[in-house]
Parts: sequence; structure tokens; C-alpha cells
Amino acid sequence: MTGRLPARGLWFLRARWRVVVRLGLWSVLETGQSFLIGYAPARALDDGFLAGRTATGLAWLGVAGLGVVVGAYGTARVYAAVAALVEPLRDRLVRRVVERGVREADRGALSGLTQQVEIARDTFAGLVMVSRSFVFTAVGALAGLFSLAPLLLLVVLPPLAAGIGLFAATLRPLARRQEVFLAADEALADRLGAVCPGLRDITATGAQERTAADVGRLVDAEQRAARSLARFGVVRVAALALGGQLPIVLLLATAPWLLKHGVTTGALVGALSYVTQSLLPALHNLLHGLGTSGSRLTVVLRRLAPEGGRGAGRDPSDESGAAESPAPTVARPPALTLSSVTFAYGPSAVPVIEDLDLTLPAGSHLAVVGPSGIGKSTLTALVAGLLEPRCGTVRVAGEPVRGAGALAQRVLIPQEAYVFTGTLAENLAQLRPDPVPEAELLAAAEAVGFLPLLEALGGPEGRVDPAALSAGERQLIALTRAHLSHAPLALLDEATCHLDPRAEERAERAFAARPGGTLVVVAHRITSARRADRVLMMDGRDTAYGTHDELVRCSARYRELVGAWTPVPHERSDPSLALRDPDGVDAVAGPGLAGDGRHVVAHGPVGQVQTPRDLGDGRPFRGEG
Repeated sequence: MTGRLPARGLWFLRARWRVVVRLGLWSVLETGQSFLIGYAPARALDDGFLAGRTATGLAWLGVAGLGVVVGAYGTARVYAAVAALVEPLRDRLVRRVVERGVREADRGALSGLTQQVEIARDTFAGLVMVSRSFVFTAVGALAGLFSLAPLLLLVVLPPLAAGIGLFAATLRPLARRQEVFLAADEALADRLGAVCPGLRDITATGAQERTAADVGRLVDAEQRAARSLARFGVVRVAALALGGQLPIVLLLATAPWLLKHGVTTGALVGALSYVTQSLLPALHNLLHGLGTSGSRLTVVLRRLAPEGGRGAGRDPSDESGAAESPAPTVARPPALTLSSVTFAYGPSAVPVIEDLDLTLPAGSHLAVVGPSGIGKSTLTALVAGLLEPRCGTVRVAGEPVRGAGALAQRVLIPQEAYVFTGTLAENLAQLRPDPVPEAELLAAAEAVGFLPLLEALGGPEGRVDPAALSAGERQLIALTRAHLSHAPLALLDEATCHLDPRAEERAERAFAARPGGTLVVVAHRITSARRADRVLMMDGRDTAYGTHDELVRCSARYRELVGAWTPVPHERSDPSLALRDPDGVDAVAGPGLAGDGRHVVAHGPVGQVQTPRDLGDGRPFRGEG
């Protein structure tokens, strides 16, 4: 692509040769202005003021002023010609971006259309202006120097040519380093864009150090690219000093010698005017424009018109041949694959997950169960790419878990749901790059069970106050947001723990019913495991995997866990003695005790005296306090 960009640029200019000619003709007026800016003052001094003819001197200054007016008129016409050259380029890029976005469902098409195309348009216009200005300004100034005294060219032209040559020699490596810097900057911005909205989730999963290390590497990469670019920026400054400022020093240093060899005082002043008022500003603009904007334009054009991309430079015969060939059938990769995964929180810590293998086909519904602290949330953090295994590999839809391809394939809903101040529509569409139609938003809310609360809060445009919502209401918002995302793999890490069993069932069934969707649930109720196609029982090295019925038969640990989940029946035998006291607290602790007022009954040593106001709500015993 690098080699073909100049060829494409020349083809683009040849196709619009009339505009290029018109641009050149209007630029001739600027050449006249550049010529008069030094020639007229020289004549005003030599033929006018120094010769005692004030009127002649004023007349030449008037000619210089007229040249400025004519040059300004030419500059105004130049802008119109540049617009006629730049707008077709913008239209061409817009068509290419739209075609690629429609044909390939390119998610970056919106960014290309709204930002990158405008960068290319503005940068191309700037390059045309500075290049054209330098060429015609230099021609006018050098012609003026020759007309005043050819000897002046011996002083001005060599350092000018040396400065331009030095810059030209470093232009290609400067462009490469500019591209590396832009790529590093975009990579850092992309990573921060993914990290910042999920800071709360990162903290909840304990992934702060890993995330900081990842971002730190990108910061270091951008810093190295910036330093390399800065070193070549020094070369650009040296080229400007050599080509634009050294001629001034040389003119002043050689002034006695020039005057002895027939150069007049007016001609010397005119030469200084040419260098300071024409050549130096034009050279500065050229070096800045080509050194910064030129490389940026190259980067943008490569992304908007990729070499070998679909529809980019393809021969029509190839297009027709491709249409006749049937698309090959590609086997759908598993939604999730873990191969010999081991993870520990620290180099010397005991592994939380050890040598775990798991393959989850697309469209599956998996429940992850196990004792508290056994590593269920750690597993979801590994699948979400928030943690990196000590050894082994994690792949999502066949892609490395920390790669860009896997990022769009998964969505994590943690226990502590993230809700921000704004409208409900803004909260629900947070994971979508494009605006979400209201009908689709309402359908997702209905599927998850959020619709009644959505209507109670004022509909999609209702304002959200996170502090005014309960934990369950925040979870419903997060679940609807994840349901609206395009990610086929949904990870529910205790994401329904604040919902009642009926609401939890509805939300899980909504995710399991998504077309092509895969659901992984960290279960906190036995009903979640019963609904799942498969169950992963985590218990250190004694991990078991199968259906609910299979694990009940084969795993004693799973049977224990199921027994702990099973609620105590309402029928119970009452104590033989009447144990209720005036405070309404049963003396025997147990589930479902009547009138316990949600207090926990403490069983202390025999003879321990219960102090006043030790009930959970702080109220005193009857008859005390």
C-alpha cells in the first residue's frame, strides 16, 4: 500500500488536470507578490530615497503594496480551486467507507465516516496549500534575487538547497515514526476506552494490578514512539535553521564583500526581505506540513482504502468469479475453550484454578457451582480477559481471550451492577456502538423482565439516579444492557443474586434463548443449575462436569451442595416447652422461626448474661432500659 499511494495520488491529480492548471494560474499572482516583496523595496532605496528622489521611492513602495493586494486576490481564488480538488477526494473516500460498511458490516465505518474522512480531507487541503505556496514563493523570491544581483544567489541558494535536502532525506523515516506514534496513541486510547467504563468491575474482580500493567505497557510504547519522533523533530528544526535562517546570517556576514562586488545597499535589503518575509515562512510551513500532516494523511488513507481489502482495487472479472463460487462452509468454533488453565493470585500462592480443561459449544447453557471462594468469579474474570492464567490458554469463539476478536464476543455482568447518571436509554445502549431502536430496547426489557420498572421510571428517556435504585433494580438494568449487546457469550457472575427466584429464572431464560447465544451462570440457587444444559462443579482439583442428574449420581460433593441449597420444609416440630419470650424472640435458632424479627439468636456459654439492647435492632428488652 505504501508504494501504491503516490501512484494513486498522481492518477487522482491527472484526472483533474483542469483544476490543477487553474490552481497554478491563480498561484502565479502569489509569485508576483513574492517577487515584488523584495524587488520593490530595493528599487525604492537605490533609485529613490538613497538617490534623493523621494517620489520615486514612494512609488516603488506603492507598487509593493499593490502586489500584496493582487496576491491576496489570487490567494482567495486559490482556496476555491483547492476546494474543487479536495471535495472529490472526500466524496470518493465517503463512498468507499459506506460500501465497506454495508458489504462487510464494518463496525469502524462510523468512525471512518465521521472522523477519518474529515482528517484526510483537511490534511490533503493543507498539504496542497503549503506545497503550492512554497513552490511559487520560492520561484518568485529566487527570480527576485537574480534580478537584483546574481551574486546574491551564491549566498542564499546553497544553504536553502541543503536544508531542503536534509529534510527530504529524513522525510521517509520521519513518516514511519509518525505512523508508529499514531498507532501507539490509538492503541492506548482504545484500551482506555475499554478500561474506564469497567473500573468498578475490574476492582470487583481484583484485576487492578493486571489491568494497570497492561495499560502501562501501552503507555511505555507510546512514550518510546514519542521520543523517537521527537529526535527526528530535532532534524526538522535543523533543516529549518539551515535552509531558512542561515541565509540571513550569511547575507549579514558577507555584506561588506557583496557591497565591494557591485551589490547595492537596496539589493542587500531586498535580499533580506526575500529571505525573512518569503522563503523562511514558506519553508517553515512546508516542513511542518509534510513532516506531520503528510504522514498522518498516509496513515488515514491506508485505513480508509486498505490494500487487498474487499472491494479495494479488485478487478471486475475477479468480482464476477467470486460471485459464482459458493462460499465455503466454515465449522463454527466453540464458544469457550479452556486448555490446562491454572491461575493463582501471586507467584507463591496456591492455585485457585488448576489444570482446568473445558470446551463449551456455541448455544450452550452452563451453570458454574461450588463452595464460596473456590474460584467461580475468578473463572469468569479469566474468560472476560480481566485476568491472565499462569499457564494454559483461554479462547473465546476460537480467538485468544485478550485479543480484539474475542473482546466483541463476550459480555460480563458482575454482581455489583454498574449504572450511571443519565437516561435509561443511555444506560441500556452503553455496549452498542450504534443507536438502539426503541422497539428493540423495549423488546429486550420485556424479555429480561425489566419492562415494568422501565415504564415506572419514565420510559427510555427517564432519568436514572443510581443512588435511588435498589441493588435488584440496578441488576435488571445491567442484564438488559448485556442482552442488547452483540456479544454472543454472556457471563452472569452472581448477576441475579438480588432478584427473586421468578425474576432470576426469567432473566436466565432470556439469555439462553438469544439466537446463537451462549450463557455461563455462576449459580447461587439450585434452580439455576437445574435449568442449565451442563453444570461445572468446582472444588479445587476435584472438578466435575456434566448434567445436573449426572452430577447428583456421580459427585458426592455436588450432592452435599445440593442438600445445602435445599430449603427446610415449613413443617417442623415445636419445642416441648413454651420458649417464646415477651420480646418475640425464639430461644432456639433455626430457619423459618415465627416472630424472630430477622434477629440472629446468639448461643453463648452457659451462664453468660445477656445485656440490655443487644437485639439486632438495638431496642431494649421489655421491662428494661
